[in-house]
Amino acid sequence: MIRVGVVGFGMGGRVFHGPLISSVDGLQFAAVLERSTDHAAGRYPGVKTCRSLDEMLADSSIGLLVVTTPSGSHFEVARQILEAGRPVVVDKPMCAASAQIAELMRLAAGRKVLLAPFHNRRWDSDFLTIKKLLHEDRLGRLVSFESRFDRWRPKQPTDRLWKENASLGGGVLLDLGTHIADQALALFGKPEAISADIRCERQWAAVNDAFTLRLRYRDGLAVILGANSLSLPAGPRFHIRGSKGNYWKYGVDPQEAALSLLTRIEDGPWGHEPQAAWGSLHVDADGSTVSHPVEPLTGDYRLYYAGIRDALLGKGPAPVAAADAWRVARLLEMAVQSSQERREIPCDWSGES
Repeated sequence: MIRVGVVGFGMGGRVFHGPLISSVDGLQFAAVLERSTDHAAGRYPGVKTCRSLDEMLADSSIGLLVVTTPSGSHFEVARQILEAGRPVVVDKPMCAASAQIAELMRLAAGRKVLLAPFHNRRWDSDFLTIKKLLHEDRLGRLVSFESRFDRWRPKQPTDRLWKENASLGGGVLLDLGTHIADQALALFGKPEAISADIRCERQWAAVNDAFTLRLRYRDGLAVILGANSLSLPAGPRFHIRGSKGNYWKYGVDPQEAALSLLTRIEDGPWGHEPQAAWGSLHVDADGSTVSHPVEPLTGDYRLYYAGIRDALLGKGPAPVAAADAWRVARLLEMAVQSSQERREIPCDWSGES
């Protein structure tokens, strides 16, 4: 049994890490770092509450630490954990800057301990389904892949205010942009060039709340990634165009909403999308359009932590490599440069370890 300590118990710890760790055989949610509250102990009787990172690190029985603090603090917290020679999972974005991720990678390699980003949306139902469609060549030669997280959130928030503070790692580009950039890089690899428009659309916004990124690939594929908070109703989550047809998908993976209501995933159906939310495939059959719903694969974020468990036991690599987090961070840095200079820029991956 690998005892896990969770550093921070905001939305990330409460909605994702606590329930998922508690749902994977071989892992035990054993300790939490809350400096002044006891929320985790109320939801998970028996969990040890620590008041400082030093106190958690002093517990040698903890075999994995998970960083779920505000994004701007990830580097310093993860650095301290790695310097203590302990394996760590870091919630997305792993760090605000690619140079910081590279430094953590050097520390992890020197201490010979695991360092992994929590890129859980590789186990979204829709993403897994799209991987299958592309593997089966259902759409032919791809010309456009569009992935968006458009929402309706016009009001100024009253909680998680750090997300509206750039110095603390706030902004939708680092938040949702990390997820959809990671998915795009996992599918298609590194692009040749990028153009970006990063904006503040809501009058009160102090940090970016909308973006559109266009990634250009050598074979002519254009990958468009975007998010905003002023879409009503939301547009498609995915729209993929190819020489054989199109795939449309509306709505988001249901796991986050389900996890917010529980502390552990019990036996039974999990990660299934209702039929009304299934994507649709539209293909050209001898000049006529044939359209039909596509039954999705089942999403399951538990597979991420099962992979972490196996990596700690020496059974395989981490389910997501730290180098993947570096590539995402580097891509988003180039997006900021492109938006500031108002031009497409060639992608520079020269700092990759």
